[in-house]
Amino acid sequence: MIIRNVLIVPGISTFVHYDMAAQRAGAVPDGFLYRGQPVTPGFTKIVQPAEILSVVLVLEDGSIAHGDCVDVTAGGFAGRDRVFLPREHLERVERELCPLLIGRSVAEFRSNLNILDGGSEGAPFHTAIRYGFSQALLHATSIAHREQLVETITREYELEGAELPAAIVPIKVTVPRENYDLHDRMILKKADLLPHAEFNDVDRHVGRDGSIFLNYVRRLSQRVQEIGAADYKPTFHFDVYGTFADAFDYRLDEIAAFLGKIEQVAAPYPVLIEAPIIARTQEEQIDLYAKLTGIQREMGIGVRIVVDDWCNTLDDIERFMSRGAGDIVQIKMPDLGGIENSIEAALYCRRNQFSCYLGGSNNETMHSARISAHIALACSPEFLSGRPGMGGDESLAFLGNEMRVAMAVVASSRKERKPAFSNDH
Repeated sequence: MIIRNVLIVPGISTFVHYDMAAQRAGAVPDGFLYRGQPVTPGFTKIVQPAEILSVVLVLEDGSIAHGDCVDVTAGGFAGRDRVFLPREHLERVERELCPLLIGRSVAEFRSNLNILDGGSEGAPFHTAIRYGFSQALLHATSIAHREQLVETITREYELEGAELPAAIVPIKVTVPRENYDLHDRMILKKADLLPHAEFNDVDRHVGRDGSIFLNYVRRLSQRVQEIGAADYKPTFHFDVYGTFADAFDYRLDEIAAFLGKIEQVAAPYPVLIEAPIIARTQEEQIDLYAKLTGIQREMGIGVRIVVDDWCNTLDDIERFMSRGAGDIVQIKMPDLGGIENSIEAALYCRRNQFSCYLGGSNNETMHSARISAHIALACSPEFLSGRPGMGGDESLAFLGNEMRVAMAVVASSRKERKPAFSNDH
């Protein structure tokens, strides 16, 4: 099966871009927006709508394969590629990349990935471009073989002997910080991890002594106990965008002690804290995380630190994990570019017994979310980040149902291929 045509369709994401550097530098909140000037290249406002490019591969039998080029909300921050603005890439993609695809066989996924490394200009394509085109190529290969995406992944990465998980991969829902009605619905629906939210302002969301954040955690724990089912034991996951370091002026002993207080008020539920520190460089980030992780272990604190910022590639993941810098690493799929990098990162963590979760962005689309569900089934991360958008209901249903259907189809096809009973065996 070959590619007959390539269509590139501009569109919008399910969330926004925001200039995290400007926000952290003290931009004044104005509702969902901020007053002030952006500081990160590519931003015209501190908060601006995010855009995507949809990649449509028309195959020779008329089938359609699809991928979406999208980046994370905090584009251009902490070592990431410049914020993704489709107009900056469309002409080059149509001139260099699309002609390389037309007439190309999609019988194999991995053998086609080299074209995403860079065209005649030599420079790599933006991570968002590699993300979307690799999705489309995986989808095309699954169509050519008339199989589920998870089957394509397991075959191409020689994982056929591995069984699919007995249940769907746990899903972390992302819920707006103060949407308590949505919190209640996620509790009733037994979301595995919640609420993620966004604690990105030290004075409004954490408090200089941490009291605002502790009250938030206490309320959530009490609410789960009040309305949750007797057998419901979620994990609390909070993304704090470096505000703990800001609140305690990077004093690691005080940050660790604060993590201990969080553990107490969250009880009996385990806690993950993502990005308690955001340093100025990757080396500083690794050093601070390694020290903080060591301190909290010496203190017997069970809160787990999640690595996010400055960890954008497989090499970065190896650096953090080899130094003991954090307890669990987020494989933030759009940051890694081609989805093959996320697959290889998840398999690397599994081989080396590192904890990881398959992360993403609120900017993602239904199709990129679908791809992530199949990668999760094939690679078995600890959990999968909810997407698209920040609607917990939608991501919990969409990702969960996608995994359930894929598992049922694969189980059925395997049963059909199983040889009939014979007296000769």
